[in-house]
Amino acid sequence: MNDSFKFLGLTIPRLSEIYGLFLILWGVLVSLATGSDSFTSWIPSIIGAPILAMGLLSRFQPGRVKVWMHIGALFGLIAFLGGVDFFRSWISSGRPFEPLAAGLSKLMLLVTGGFFTAVGVRSFMWARTKREEE
Repeated sequence: MNDSFKFLGLTIPRLSEIYGLFLILWGVLVSLATGSDSFTSWIPSIIGAPILAMGLLSRFQPGRVKVWMHIGALFGLIAFLGGVDFFRSWISSGRPFEPLAAGLSKLMLLVTGGFFTAVGVRSFMWARTKREEE
């Protein structure tokens, strides 16, 4: 019997670890590659750190996985909402990729944050259905 929700063979805590690490690396690489000294270039890393932490806490405190994954999902939603700024840039200037790194980072947050949040919601729905069946 399947005892945990999986997406592409990954549990949500494991997906959180991978996504959090991805966001951290994205922020570091973009900041270093562009030579940016702007706080905003580190936003993906700042959002990724708690997502990674929630994934790790879920591994080491499996009895509290529900709490940690809800917090992780909240940060995924924050990533998505931060990425929505891509559209503001597009509407206000007609050039959403100026500067290029900022536009790419916003679009990445929009897509991956939305994806991560959607998968998290699906896992919560799966867990509730499973709990009601038992």
